[in-house]
Amino acid sequence: MSPLRLLLAAIGVLMIASSAARAHSVPMAVLLVQQTDLGRFTVRWLNAPTLADDAEAYERLRPRFPPHCTFQAPQLDCGTAGLVGPFIAAGLDYRYPAMVLRLNWRSGAATIHTLTTASPRVVLTGSGSEAVEWRRLAVTYIPIGVEHILLGVDHLLFVLGLIWIVSTPMMLVKTISAFTIAHSLTLAAATLGWVGVPEAPVNAAIALSIAFVGVEVVKVSRGEGGLTARYPWAVAFAFGLLHGFGFARALTDLGLSAASVPVALLFFNIGVEIGQLAFVLLVLALIWAHRRLDLCPPRGSELIPAYGIGVLAMFWCIDRVVGFWPA
Repeated sequence: MSPLRLLLAAIGVLMIASSAARAHSVPMAVLLVQQTDLGRFTVRWLNAPTLADDAEAYERLRPRFPPHCTFQAPQLDCGTAGLVGPFIAAGLDYRYPAMVLRLNWRSGAATIHTLTTASPRVVLTGSGSEAVEWRRLAVTYIPIGVEHILLGVDHLLFVLGLIWIVSTPMMLVKTISAFTIAHSLTLAAATLGWVGVPEAPVNAAIALSIAFVGVEVVKVSRGEGGLTARYPWAVAFAFGLLHGFGFARALTDLGLSAASVPVALLFFNIGVEIGQLAFVLLVLALIWAHRRLDLCPPRGSELIPAYGIGVLAMFWCIDRVVGFWPA
């Protein structure tokens, strides 16, 4: 297993260097457009994390309304033609990979559009009766799911620990499948509103799950076995239920219409699985390449990544508990 340990040491260092505080959060701004009269709207940001005020949000994200509309923040005037035509989120980048455009009409109807760096443009029809478009939701939410898991360093570290502990390819397939099924169940339950769990304690518990796997890695490396080594699929399923609640944050606060939620959830979950599978295949490919090179790690370095994962996980846990624990 020494090639795997050396590989994991390199990956662990890269992950620790990549992010220490963001974990799996993905900045997503929400722009509310409220109709006040025929062709007239008020525009304001409901959520623009890390941006100091509305002016900074407008400057960075640069929302562009249809050409015939006149926008003088916070007022939008589209005249008798109405709010029809292309809307473009011109400023989306790696800092803000997605934003939500929420349209509230005088009729009481609401329309939600999610724009990403891969799909920053949507054509508005000027009414609140848009049908659910499968293709648009697929193009929007599959990339969001992929981005969410690949930016979710905590989730990836957990999967990395499972790969380290599992000894056979068949058991690895069972373990990753159990993790996938479990987090898909709680992701769906939380997004559809069947189960409500406070976000902050869940994030702290997710960090603890990574620390637990780190301890299990140390036990396996010392030949002591451990619960995860004996029942990796069961541990993956149990903690997968917890991680699913962490994934759900990307969807639960967007205010999607009832008709759009199941379809958006499906494509978001597909994106998460694509990203997770890509990560697993990358790790396995690097393991294979390392074995072909027949390199040996320096003596005493085998457990460095395991301790690194454990320390980082406990830092996350303490930081997240402090964030919600009453003073």
